[in-house]
Amino acid sequence: MERHITSWFSPSLNKEMPIVTYGHYGFALLLIPTASADYLEYERFQLIDAVRPFVDAGKVKIFSINSINNESWMNNDMDPRHKAIRHQQWNDYVFNEVVPFVRTHTSQETEIITCGASFGALHSANLFFKRPDLINGFLAMSGVYELTEYTRGYFDDDVYFNSPMHYLPNLTDHNILEQIRRSRHIHLFSGSGSYEDPESARRLAGILYNKGIWYELDIWGHEWSHEWGTWKAALPHYLGTRF
Repeated sequence: MERHITSWFSPSLNKEMPIVTYGHYGFALLLIPTASADYLEYERFQLIDAVRPFVDAGKVKIFSINSINNESWMNNDMDPRHKAIRHQQWNDYVFNEVVPFVRTHTSQETEIITCGASFGALHSANLFFKRPDLINGFLAMSGVYELTEYTRGYFDDDVYFNSPMHYLPNLTDHNILEQIRRSRHIHLFSGSGSYEDPESARRLAGILYNKGIWYELDIWGHEWSHEWGTWKAALPHYLGTRF
């Protein structure tokens, strides 16, 4: 399996940001880390090994980036307003820097699907809903889709517009809605075991249904907890049957 690490100084974030690429061909799967983790998290926890057959076969090319949650919502020493600003800068980094990088290393026509577990699931969904002109869908595993779960009571416009459960019910822009509706890769996954919240996925699915947006909601049983064994089973399952 081809593996390359590169980085650049991000003007959006004013810091060096690394990215790791796995594979040589296929649609682009953009991995978003959990919580305060980094771009190599999915490799350390052997999720990359779990999907290696799909990478080696040229079905998918994986790009994994850093989060900056420890400089925003997971940093309890920051002023909440500054957390919101930093999160918006990270969005800009993905849209204005990461997406062009992926296009350069695939093609202008290659589909980009965001993917993440836990807090990464929220980010994956939010990135798509905000810019369906750039991103073609998402696979969200074990997510909670209300950013207020992480903001410790703080709420402003930036929180609202990065919290799908808040802004999606009020989304009326026809062009954006039609771009979202064209996707056939809106996948919401949750287990039902310890520390999972399948009701969050069900609530988001209900909003999508009311908007006439296609989605897949997949809830596994109580033996599937909020942990890496679940996600190492789920992601290969989706790559083998949905893509």
